[in-house]
Amino acid sequence: MATRKLVGEKIKGIREDKKLTLEQVAENSGLDIAIVREIEENKNIPSLAPLIKIARALGVRLGTFLDDSDNLGPVVCRAGEATKAMSTSNATARSNSHLDFASLANQKAGRHMEPFIINITNKETETLQKSSHEGEEFIYVMEGKVKIVYGQNEYLLEAGDSIYYDSIVDHLVCAAENHARILAVVYTPF
Repeated sequence: MATRKLVGEKIKGIREDKKLTLEQVAENSGLDIAIVREIEENKNIPSLAPLIKIARALGVRLGTFLDDSDNLGPVVCRAGEATKAMSTSNATARSNSHLDFASLANQKAGRHMEPFIINITNKETETLQKSSHEGEEFIYVMEGKVKIVYGQNEYLLEAGDSIYYDSIVDHLVCAAENHARILAVVYTPF
């Protein structure tokens, strides 16, 4: 059984296959070259916004970084089978939360939506920073309370609540208390 590639390794492989330099990817994504290098070296796993920018710069879907299969048919993800896709928690992401993403569809190739179960744990030592990217997001709160900062507005969601928004508007998702668990579906146009 082959070992799973980390997100950074996949980005580097795609960049090299397309014969692009780090400088070109940084310029086309609007990110600093040091950030792109750290991501490729798996020293920095950022929030979704920079990953979406890199995906656009490389001309691929965000899901390409998470895919482990060429399966074009339906994919069933049974309870307890969600695959840990990535975690974000670092100074570059500047989030007040540690986000553990578990992909619900990494076996589905060619997808246009990214469904995740995300565990959010507050980190009081970090500052809040909104992000934005092309596309749309749907969030359903499964456990705990979640604060969504969307533009100038704040929304407090509890278990059973949901929100759907355009992600081009600056936004932030964090646990309103110590921990929350959400279902998030991210759509990014290609």
